[in-house]
Amino acid sequence: MNEPYPMLFKPVLKDYIWGGRNLEKFGRILPDSGIVAESWEISSHKDGMSYIINGIHAGKSLQDVQELLGEDLVGSHNQWAIERKIFPLLVKLLDANQRLSIQVHPNDEYARLNEGNELGKSEMWVVLDAHPDAAIMYGFSQQVTPQILLQAITGGTLEKYLKKLPIKAGDHICIPAGTLHTILGGAVMAEIQQNSNTTYRVYDWNRVGENGQPRTLHIEKALDVINFDQVGCKLPIPELVEKQANFTREVLCKNEYFTTERISMHPNGNYSGFCGGSTLEIWGILSGEASVAGQNLAEIQFVLLPANLGVFSVSSTQDAVLLRTFVE
Repeated sequence: MNEPYPMLFKPVLKDYIWGGRNLEKFGRILPDSGIVAESWEISSHKDGMSYIINGIHAGKSLQDVQELLGEDLVGSHNQWAIERKIFPLLVKLLDANQRLSIQVHPNDEYARLNEGNELGKSEMWVVLDAHPDAAIMYGFSQQVTPQILLQAITGGTLEKYLKKLPIKAGDHICIPAGTLHTILGGAVMAEIQQNSNTTYRVYDWNRVGENGQPRTLHIEKALDVINFDQVGCKLPIPELVEKQANFTREVLCKNEYFTTERISMHPNGNYSGFCGGSTLEIWGILSGEASVAGQNLAEIQFVLLPANLGVFSVSSTQDAVLLRTFVE
């Protein structure tokens, strides 16, 4: 009954006001009308629970399967997640059709003290598609103090203090908790993050929600958690860690919560992996076609490999780009 196998999930769609219809281009089936901002691909969060669609656990939620399998699913590196009954990671697609709020996420300690059993939120993005003028804001363009920042927020001059970075398809961005940031519209991204839905907005472009009222800001909490030392940041550069005849492997982001790699495979490429009990692995295909642990994945599809899966292989019949995320 508990034989490990690769698990696929039904996405959970979110209709925040900054979304659009662009996820249709990436195979998501959207409602007939309206906008969709996010597709939660693998999630065990109360705000959007994923359900398995294949194998003996089909129909069960990810939370149900974690309770059933425990360490066999998440691995010994995530023993804390079993104790807290929290799946460690969350995978999304973002359609940032319009600007997101300027926002920040707390770290684990602050979230636990102020948001119940919620985790903090360190995250990373991989840009799947972007308009020619697409950009993000990330950290500060100059040194500021909390007092200066508060004056800028209330005075409507916040943008001049933030670092603007142009983005294009293929770029990646690592966003540790405490980073003041936003996406300035015109981009679709894959997101890997801690399993959290806590966002502190400091500015929302004077927009109103469906109820005609401005969306809630969280300035006091934001000022508690912002890292004011992030000044003049640039986009990160991938770190090449392995080069074989038919694939290359690069580290994109590495933090205490997860490591995400990009594997670029040539036709007839093959990668051998091993889930030996220490960590789950989440694989996603960004372009091309590939088979991961026997699952043929279409473009922009993710699969969860249980920590005790054992030996597995990844193969491609054409050029393919994949993401691999695990916990060290």
